[in-house]
Amino acid sequence: MVWGVDFGSRAVKIVLLENGKIQKKEIHETISFYRKCRLTESGKLQIIDETIGPGGNSSQQPVVTTGYGRNMLILENSYQIPETLAHALGGQYLTGLSDFLLIDIGGQDSKVILVEKGRIADFIMNDKCAASSGRYLENMARVLGVSLEELGENVDNPIDLDSTCAIFGESELISKLVEGAPLPSLCAGVNYSIFKRLTPMLARFSSQVILLSGGVSQNKALQQIIRENLAAKQVIVLPKAQFAGAIGCAQWYWQKQSSSLL
Repeated sequence: MVWGVDFGSRAVKIVLLENGKIQKKEIHETISFYRKCRLTESGKLQIIDETIGPGGNSSQQPVVTTGYGRNMLILENSYQIPETLAHALGGQYLTGLSDFLLIDIGGQDSKVILVEKGRIADFIMNDKCAASSGRYLENMARVLGVSLEELGENVDNPIDLDSTCAIFGESELISKLVEGAPLPSLCAGVNYSIFKRLTPMLARFSSQVILLSGGVSQNKALQQIIRENLAAKQVIVLPKAQFAGAIGCAQWYWQKQSSSLL
């Protein structure tokens, strides 16, 4: 058995794999998760709540981590791997595909990963601004007084939002609201603005299969926009999309163990 842990900015995702199959999965709000941990004298992170994933880890099962906290807060008895590798392996595990372009939109960043013949051929990340992330959508939904689900239902007649900054984007949205723009069009405009910020990242890649990962992949409007605007034969929303990184962590360990036995 092996634990995979993805330290996201908004949520910590945990999976347990046994014989290559998912036996358990958990998701915890990030701040709440860290409140249930402590630093040991060695500077390693220990999960003191034994009901959380590898908490206690009395059987010393291997743990593989990725995400924001993997280098600053290292779990005891763990391995650390890059986010790009974790998400690429998670995409392969969840689809069985070896050639694809994976778009992952997380809480505070976005990444595009090209996988060819089961290996990462190229990737690009945007972690400098939250304007193409889940945090941006959360803020815009709050301003508009709608749920994330309702926001993601709107794609028609989008209002053009020009700001490339998450903070200024909020001000621009309020201005459009005061001008009397219809709520559905404002919601659609927010969804299109996410895609517009992804466009420069996507311009350098070409693939017949696109995988959507991360919490924002559940946004139905964004799914439709990507299908209509990118030249791909298939656009697949990953099952267990939020857990792709954690699954990839555990899958990395299984592959490592299998290769060491050859």
